Amino acid sequence: MRVTDRVCVVTGGGSGIGEALCHRFAADGARAVVVVDRNEAGATSVAEAVGGTAEVVDVGSGPELTAMLERVEHELGPIDVLCNNAGIATGGDPLTTPIEEWQRQWDINVMSHVHAIRAVLPAMLARGEGHIQHTASMAGILTSHGNAPYATSKHAVVGLAEWMSITYHDAGIRTYLLAPLGVRTPMLGDQADSEWARLAAGPIAEPEEVAQQVTDAFAEERFLILTNPIAQEWMAFKTDDPEKWLRGMRRLQARIEAAEDLGGEA
Repeated sequence: MRVTDRVCVVTGGGSGIGEALCHRFAADGARAVVVVDRNEAGATSVAEAVGGTAEVVDVGSGPELTAMLERVEHELGPIDVLCNNAGIATGGDPLTTPIEEWQRQWDINVMSHVHAIRAVLPAMLARGEGHIQHTASMAGILTSHGNAPYATSKHAVVGLAEWMSITYHDAGIRTYLLAPLGVRTPMLGDQADSEWARLAAGPIAEPEEVAQQVTDAFAEERFLILTNPIAQEWMAFKTDDPEKWLRGMRRLQARIEAAEDLGGEA
């Protein structure tokens, strides 16, 4: 699949990977690029840069997200490509993270995907074609040190994407799962060059690299999108010997904690 002459919607499009996707789709000749973000300045800036449309929406609100997608289809035509890219990564361990923060991450990181699917999938099924990309993280396939809500919600995204691919592929719906290692985005922030990133986030990619990897996967209609070959090795390590993998992750956790105690110099 190529995005040429297609209507593409990108949530979290105001910065990071989402912004890079919007630029990539516009450069590849998309008929319309809809930049969805709760940050009005970010959405507007990206939309102006790519000749697209800005939609200021909190994707954590199902009714707000659904209404926007319905309006886009009414004004611009059928949505061909939906990128469920928006996400947040606040929180810590289960004891100290407020339940409200767990719910907020669940609403944005998982339920926004569900609401968006419910809004666009019926028309895609009726046409016999549609492309839905989910941004998870390697945290959803492996895990994430220090942030239980993020790791948990991203695991749910992986499960949802796999289910979608199994259930709707033969009906013409193509599902794509982006599971990046570290990417130099506002979410990673100053941690991009930290000891934690060196130990746990893997090779840090640029958003533009990731956007190209997504469009390459679209062209191949390939489900899993990894940002570095080492991710495949880590996945194999986990599945080949889960107990050994857990022991290794515990040692890594201890190293990260030691680095934090020493101000990042361990």
